[in-house]
Amino acid sequence: MEKLSDYVKTAEAAEILGVSQTTLRKYAATGKIPVRVNPANGYRLFKRSDLDDFLRRAAAPVKPSKARKNVKSK
Repeated sequence: MEKLSDYVKTAEAAEILGVSQTTLRKYAATGKIPVRVNPANGYRLFKRSDLDDFLRRAAAPVKPSKARKNVKSK
């Protein structure tokens, strides 16, 4: 069973991720990060574990593309 303490509101979630609240809302709207809406007051709620997962994915090294491998340096 999930607890309310497992969730944070938009301002705290944005601070955890180091982005603006507007950016976080855009991430949620495009599905980059899951969001729940409190039916009683309409507040967006972000699960702490989802924020941790997002940060892990964002910090993961990016694999070079195949097109980039074919570029010769002078």
